[in-house]
Amino acid sequence: MSQTFVQRIVGAARLDAATYEEVEADRSATAQAAAVVGLVAVASGLGLLAAGGFMSLLMAAVGALLGWVVWAVVIYVVGAKWLPEAGTRADVGQVMRTLGFAQAPGLLRVFGWVPLVGGLVYLVATLWTIASTVVAVRQALDYGSTGRALGVTILGFAVNALVWWLLRGLTGL
Repeated sequence: MSQTFVQRIVGAARLDAATYEEVEADRSATAQAAAVVGLVAVASGLGLLAAGGFMSLLMAAVGALLGWVVWAVVIYVVGAKWLPEAGTRADVGQVMRTLGFAQAPGLLRVFGWVPLVGGLVYLVATLWTIASTVVAVRQALDYGSTGRALGVTILGFAVNALVWWLLRGLTGL
């Protein structure tokens, strides 16, 4: 049974493997995955708005979309080409869809402006997103090993963080 967009967001945030399998297989879910990334970018930007103004909102949007594409390509290359398991069958679109939905916990970042807990909200959302990404990677790359999915996720996260750092360096933010 096909889930609604909101059900997919909730399922992804709940680390539900069946939700990730559904979006992996549904080519029409690419636009939904992009929408999740966009919503998380807006939530992140709004959470930082008080601290950094409109430029923070803009940078969050650009960073999220760029990061999603870079992270998906890196995870695809590392996970499907360099470190595949025997059953690994994936394309970039499958990885992009699952990783887009894996961003769902980042919606909490809209509360980043709350005094005293905003930083904690960002930390929790980031750690939760890493956990959901491990599930997304495991499902998209048809891994039997969560450990392998974790290793590929950490590598992808490092490259994504490097892109964000370079973007910040180029813009001076």
